[in-house]
Amino acid sequence: MRFRLPATLTPRSLAGRLFLSAVVLSGLVLVTAATILSAINRRSVEAAFDERLKLYLKVLVADVASLTDGGNVEPGNLGEPQFQIPLSGWYWQIIRIERANGATNLLRASRSLFSARLPSLVGADANASRSDFRDGYVKGPGDKRIRLVEQEIDLGEQNRFVISVAGNAEEIADESRRFDFTLVIILTILSIALAVSALFQVRFGLEPLRRLIQSLGEVRTGQKEHVEGDFPTEVAPLAQELNQLLDVNREIVARARGQVGNLAHALKTPLSVLINEAKAEPGLLADKVREQSVVMRDQVQYYLDRARAAARAVTVGNLTDIEPVLRSLIRAFEKIYRDRDIAFATDIETERRFRGEKQDLEEMLGNLVDNAGKWAHSKVRVEIGDEPDSQAAPMIHLIVDDDGPGLPESARIEATKRGRRLDETKPGSGLGLSIVVDLAALYGGSLSLGDSPLGGLRAKLVLPAL
Repeated sequence: MRFRLPATLTPRSLAGRLFLSAVVLSGLVLVTAATILSAINRRSVEAAFDERLKLYLKVLVADVASLTDGGNVEPGNLGEPQFQIPLSGWYWQIIRIERANGATNLLRASRSLFSARLPSLVGADANASRSDFRDGYVKGPGDKRIRLVEQEIDLGEQNRFVISVAGNAEEIADESRRFDFTLVIILTILSIALAVSALFQVRFGLEPLRRLIQSLGEVRTGQKEHVEGDFPTEVAPLAQELNQLLDVNREIVARARGQVGNLAHALKTPLSVLINEAKAEPGLLADKVREQSVVMRDQVQYYLDRARAAARAVTVGNLTDIEPVLRSLIRAFEKIYRDRDIAFATDIETERRFRGEKQDLEEMLGNLVDNAGKWAHSKVRVEIGDEPDSQAAPMIHLIVDDDGPGLPESARIEATKRGRRLDETKPGSGLGLSIVVDLAALYGGSLSLGDSPLGGLRAKLVLPAL
């Protein structure tokens, strides 16, 4: 018996519940981590981009401050060729604000602006730093999205200046996309690794249960009497309880067998006395007493046999080899029916064993072979093979054929009823087939009667096997 994860991991499976919960929780953690890391990275890229723009802005501020010394504002391209390419997305401009009337004049601008002007962040939803920097996203020339940093410089009598530097916001987006793509790849690999790890943890964590199931299977098949193995602290109490339950079950069965045996002896002796006394006294009353005493003895024997079989059937760990039982029965019946020259043939096509008590198999198979021998003209055949129609647990069939007169279909149900004898000329109590039916039912099997290829009756007994 091998433990394996179910083919479809569903919440109905313990392994599936553990695996799916681990995968879902890991997925939620990874998605949350990816969202946070992506946001942190975007802010970091944005901050680095702003620092780059502020560096250019500081150079422009220094050049504007030189106006107080009578210099000219000629910042050139600030070491960035993009400022020279028209509509490149990289721009700078210096605006003068007249102190007297507040009028604005474009003092200088990068060649990339061409004839356009950068919008101002004054009044816009922009961030201000400790140095009065304002930054934000705006639409630049050509409706391209740009990142703008500006600062207002007040030079006193030299009026005020608004210096702006802008960069292509696509560079921030591209850098963020590259990071997100790398992050997705890394987290995908990590998620696969976590899924494999969860699968391993489930298998490793449920290994004690697999060993417990295997040990129980060995107890059920009769290989062991108790659940054996070194189990973790969570599973060990369960194994101990199972062993105690098995011990109690065996004790109850043993006690029941003893009581059944005592009852059998207690009833058989008085009935034997009644039968013997009735035989010694002639008369109708004695005949009636003898007749009813025989009936009582047969009924008591029937129910005692049934009780013993029920006690044996509820026990676990019973396996019986079929071939030795069959060979022993055939040898016995060959001697019993030697005077009638009945030939007994066997055909064993399976190596499976009967999952039950040897005594019960002997009683069931013996009753069927005995019944076939009573009615056969010259031949009885016993076939044992796997039952192809069994779906869940493995089953075997024991087929007994004879070449006798057979049995009409209407009489077959009556033949299996307790105490029914269809022909009083044949010896017996009429309990044989009914005992077989009851015993087979206790083990989850069945008995059916049909037409035999030999011309007589076919009895098919289906029993559990291993």
